[in-house]
Amino acid sequence: MKKIYFLLFMVVHVGVYAQDTIDFNNLRNDEIAGFKLYPNPVLADVVYVSTEKNNLKDVRVYDVFGELVLTDRLSTKAMNISRLSPGVYVIQVTENKKSITRKLVVK
Repeated sequence: MKKIYFLLFMVVHVGVYAQDTIDFNNLRNDEIAGFKLYPNPVLADVVYVSTEKNNLKDVRVYDVFGELVLTDRLSTKAMNISRLSPGVYVIQVTENKKSITRKLVVK
């Protein structure tokens, strides 16, 4: 019984120290100002990505396994997602060396 508690303690102990720390102050400075992703969840073949400056944006969409499934360079707000199957995705938008990542649900 002591061995089980010792192993459990070691797993929890190592797990606590393996966590990364996040500096939320720096995170805010690196995000894109005025970022909007709508509609979300998406029912149609178009999703709109807008920012405060609406400059040229590089967009990457990943599936739940982390595989890149769609890339696009947007000069407008509209992005065609007709190739995506219904599911949950992660969208990463980069504009002027700043990046933001959000969840995207396609129905």
